[in-house]
Amino acid sequence: MWGRGSCPWGRMRRLLRAGCSHLLPWAAAQELPVTAAVASSGSSPAVSMGLPRHPARWGSSFNVPPSAEAVARPVGICSMMKLPVQASAAGLDAAFVGVPLDTGTSNRPGARFGPRQIRAESSLLRRFNGSTGAAPFDSLHVADIGDVNVNPYNLPESCRLIRGSYQHIVGSGCVPLTLGGDHTITYPILQAMAERHGPVGLVHVDAHTDTADRALGERIYHGTPFRRCVEEGLLDCGRVIQIGIRGSSYDPDPYKYCREQGFRVVPAEECWMRSLAPLMAEVRQQMRDRPVYISFDIDGLDPAYAPGTGTPEVAGLTPAQALEIIRGCRGLNIVGCDLVEVAPMYDVSGNTALLGANLLFEMLCVLPGVKTM
Repeated sequence: MWGRGSCPWGRMRRLLRAGCSHLLPWAAAQELPVTAAVASSGSSPAVSMGLPRHPARWGSSFNVPPSAEAVARPVGICSMMKLPVQASAAGLDAAFVGVPLDTGTSNRPGARFGPRQIRAESSLLRRFNGSTGAAPFDSLHVADIGDVNVNPYNLPESCRLIRGSYQHIVGSGCVPLTLGGDHTITYPILQAMAERHGPVGLVHVDAHTDTADRALGERIYHGTPFRRCVEEGLLDCGRVIQIGIRGSSYDPDPYKYCREQGFRVVPAEECWMRSLAPLMAEVRQQMRDRPVYISFDIDGLDPAYAPGTGTPEVAGLTPAQALEIIRGCRGLNIVGCDLVEVAPMYDVSGNTALLGANLLFEMLCVLPGVKTM
C-alpha cells in the first residue's frame, strides 16, 4: 500500500500543477480534483481531468481543448480533443459520441475500436481552424459524452439501443458528431434524426453506395443502411449525394437503385485530379436551407491515405478533397455527422484514425453557429 502522500499519481499531479503554475497563474490558485466517470443516465458535471474547464487566459466561456503549450498531450483522460466528458447531451450545442460497433461488417472487422483510437489521435488537434478561421470552441458548448452501450452479440438490439440514445441526444437540441463503428450505425441514427427533423438531406462520402438489399438473408448490415432509410422515408431523396463511389460490383449497373431513388452519384473517377469545390457549390444549392446529415466512411479515401478500414477500394479520394467536401458544407443546416469504418489494427501508424479525428474536427467547424475569427 502507498503511504499518505506517497502515491505516484499524487506526486505527478503536484508536479504538473507546479509546472503549470509558472505558465498559468490560475493553476496555482485552484486545483480541481480528477473525478470518476458518472452514471450513464441523467445530466451531470463534466469530468474535470484535474484542470479548470474555462481558463480565462483562453477567453472563451465554453469548453476549450487544453493547449499542449500548457498541458502535455499524454496527460489526462482520453476524450475527443481532451474535452470534458459528461454523461448526457444536456446543455450542449454539439457532442462527440462513440458507437463502438462492428457486428455489421462484411469483410475485416475492427471498427469497434475506431472511437477509442480516434480519441487518442485527436490529442494532436488544436482549438482553432487556421485554414478557415473557424472558432468552434468560441461559438458552441461542446463535450465528449462517451459511447453508446451497444450489444455486439445482437445487431438488431444494438440498432435499437443506438436509436434510443440518439433520440435523447437530438431531443435535447444537441448536434451529434459520431465516431464509428461500422456504417450500420447510420441507419438507427437517421431514424432518430427523422423523428426530430423529418426526412433529411444526405452528403454521403464512401467507396460504396451501401444500398444493398440483403446479404446471407440479413437485411441489416453495413451494406444496407441507406436502402433501409429509403424504405422508411428517412431521407429526402432529391437531396442525397454520394461522392467517391467506386470498385468492382455484383451487378453491371451498380448505381441503378440509387438513380431510381433520385440520388446523385458521383463516382471517384469524376473526382480524380480535380478540385471538388465546384461540386460542393452545386451541393449547397441542392441542399438549400433544409436539414442535412453528413455521413463519411473513411474508405471513401484512397487506402494509401486510410489503410485502416475493413473494405478498402483502390483509387479513392485524397485528404485534400475530403477537406473540400466538408468545408463545402459550411452554411448548410447540418443536424448531425458521422465518421465511420476506422479499423485501427490495419494501420499501425495511426494515420487513419488521425485523419478521422481531423475530419470530425472539420465537421464541427462547419456546424451552424460557428463563427470565424
